Amino acid sequence: MPQTLDALAVRTWCSLALEALGREREEIDAINVYPVADGDTGTNLYLTVESAARAVEAVFAAYETGSAAPVLADAMGAMAHGALIGARGNSGTILAQLLRGMAEVLVERDGRAAGALRRAAESAREAVAHPVEGTILSVASAAADAADAAVSDGDAAAVKAAYACACRALENTPGQLEVLGRAGVVDAGGQGLVAVLGALVEAMTGETPAARPTGRPHPAVAAAVEPCADGGLAFEVIYLLEADDTAVTRLKARLDGLGDSLVVVGGDGLWNVHVHVDDAGAAVEAGVEAGRPYRIRITHFAAADHAERREPVQRAVVAVVRGEGLAGLCETAGATTVLARPGEPPASGELVEAIRRAHAREVVLLPNDAELRHTAAAAAEQARAEGVRVALIPTRSAVQGIAALAVHEPDRRFDEDVVAMTSAAGATRYGELAVAERQSFTSAGVCQAGDVLGLIDGDVAVIGADLAETAENVLDRMLSAGGELVTLVLPEDAPADLAERLETHVTRGHLAVDTVVHHGGRGAPLLIGVE
Repeated sequence: MPQTLDALAVRTWCSLALEALGREREEIDAINVYPVADGDTGTNLYLTVESAARAVEAVFAAYETGSAAPVLADAMGAMAHGALIGARGNSGTILAQLLRGMAEVLVERDGRAAGALRRAAESAREAVAHPVEGTILSVASAAADAADAAVSDGDAAAVKAAYACACRALENTPGQLEVLGRAGVVDAGGQGLVAVLGALVEAMTGETPAARPTGRPHPAVAAAVEPCADGGLAFEVIYLLEADDTAVTRLKARLDGLGDSLVVVGGDGLWNVHVHVDDAGAAVEAGVEAGRPYRIRITHFAAADHAERREPVQRAVVAVVRGEGLAGLCETAGATTVLARPGEPPASGELVEAIRRAHAREVVLLPNDAELRHTAAAAAEQARAEGVRVALIPTRSAVQGIAALAVHEPDRRFDEDVVAMTSAAGATRYGELAVAERQSFTSAGVCQAGDVLGLIDGDVAVIGADLAETAENVLDRMLSAGGELVTLVLPEDAPADLAERLETHVTRGHLAVDTVVHHGGRGAPLLIGVE
């Protein structure tokens, strides 16, 4: 095993950390009493690390076809960026900054683990508006102190010392933070960080760290811990933000006046903003004034608690969609949606979270993307282990998902409903329009950067220069095999007359075919479905 971090060790670290948080997720959720007792810290940390691991795997996949291999800077930078864009909750956001701080040191030629842990602890404290002792920050600082003391013995010894000291610091958290002492638990975020550090030790040494004391509360104590919003604050607001440093400085001051638990992490123009407020609209508006906020998530603490306590519904549909317009369309049809941004496919943990949010005994899962087949299968398997009956319909496009939702009847027997939805999706051919980013060979010939590609059932069938003409060509090819209904999903930036032009083209060439137009919104591709 490597005694210093390299790219492969970072990859192993991500995998082991994800496994560790997967094992401890429920326990960490159970002891989550600060800053809000909403029982999701373990899940948030898992989703954050899952995003980091996915980014690292993408780096390795990009190198597979060549003779070169990723270097430490590539892997660590990807890990930090993946955590940043996927950070969830207060502790997940802080963990993202810890990883970013480590990356800042490790990408240097002589970067060492001890220095990385020191920078991680410092940058995390800088990101939190009002640092509190007895939290993940205290555990991170203790780990950094121990690594500094052991630096002369090498990186492996430094991270082992850091882990051991982090365990002791975690045990001390109930004495540092009154709310933890009353509940008789350690800090949930700190326990998650200890799991991540333990994975780092194993990645660098091959040794499984010694077991640490459990942080699980006594059942009587756990039952006494009532969910609450700190100071009565009602909402958790999280978003990614594209903005410059000056704008973010102003944003921090404004958000600090609106609420608490403020954490702003990132840099180089991309930030992850987390805050607890009473006025969620004002928090988002502040982001709009600072730059471009997106992937906005607003959680109402009381509603979240009520969702956990209410009786589950019998059946729900969970659908992955690209574009806010599609999300609204599917939600109107009764689905719980997961929004996939361009280049940012959802992780299995996000799908599991959506299944939990649907709060149903039976769930039909629509991934709406061929690339999400394995991710959706993993999410379905995990949800089944939690007692939810899940049917995965392997929809490969949003238009297939729309067709499935159109025949969904929650009052029908589950198996009958799944068969009907699967049949509707399978009877829908799908097309997509995309713009080539570079010259490449396709099943329709060689394309150049900027060419419009018309895909049918996932394969390039048409190469053109004009969006509308290429779409018409794709329609003709798809309708040559017959069809009764054409579904068009147009992106936000589509030409104003495109829908009318394509509807007219269908009417003139195929008199018996009806056309339905949906607006996908930002991030949605131009999609065509033929039933």
